[in-house]
Amino acid sequence: MLALALLLAGGAATGCGGRATTHHKPGTSHEQASGGVDTLLTATDATGHRLREVPAEGAPEVQLTVRPDSEDGWNLQLAVTNYRFTPDSTGGAALPGAGHAHLELDGRKLARLYGPWYHLPAAQVPEGIHTLTVRLYADDHTAWAVAGKPVEGTAQLTATAPGQPGGHSHGDAPPPGQTPPPGQTPAPGQTPAPEQADRTVTITVRDGKVSPAPARTELRRGERVALRVTSDRADTLHVHGYDKELALPAGQEATLILTADRTGLFEVETHESSLVLTQLLVR
Repeated sequence: MLALALLLAGGAATGCGGRATTHHKPGTSHEQASGGVDTLLTATDATGHRLREVPAEGAPEVQLTVRPDSEDGWNLQLAVTNYRFTPDSTGGAALPGAGHAHLELDGRKLARLYGPWYHLPAAQVPEGIHTLTVRLYADDHTAWAVAGKPVEGTAQLTATAPGQPGGHSHGDAPPPGQTPPPGQTPAPGQTPAPEQADRTVTITVRDGKVSPAPARTELRRGERVALRVTSDRADTLHVHGYDKELALPAGQEATLILTADRTGLFEVETHESSLVLTQLLVR
């Protein structure tokens, strides 16, 4: 009987797979529950996200390179080591060496990045000398850190007025009467772009609430959808999986026209307020 009891106890400790099992709440990974994903600190980064400490050896690294774009703004490249971008699992469990990045201009968040390249429009950068910062995060939005400091990279950027040496004049709005490129909201007084989308989704954000309530928009692969969003506060729209973004000026309608060339379920959210606006179901 004693031998049998010991055998049963050993089986309960190791589980049927031969390794220790851990009971934890649904939606939490085994690594999180067993403490295998490094160390979650009480300290936070400058934006209030908790730090997730990793050993220096094999830790994620990022370097930021900024190159002027011949048409408008700058092209940013994130060179990462021991790290991979995982846009499809954002909001899930923290897994080693995976997640997304945040882009900041002088300490102000501009965008969430899900890949190594990002185009920064000149309109988003005031004239002067600025510091760009990219910081690496896990899927659960904790910031990867080494020795209590977030894993990040910085670069300097100088923006000059359009028309001056080093300035970016190609990003200016077209003259009155001309049609802006598809997917771009016309400036006041300009002729609106002709409707080129198969479907149009109109959304309003006011006082932190989305109207109509977030739902699924079903599309066939190859269809074009126009996302028309009016927000009472300045924000940025992001389409997960497609890595498409759109600036949302306060109180003004902004439109993003997207070709649904990938199948799956993709969330459309705002960066600053973290609101889900709709879900695109592409079949």
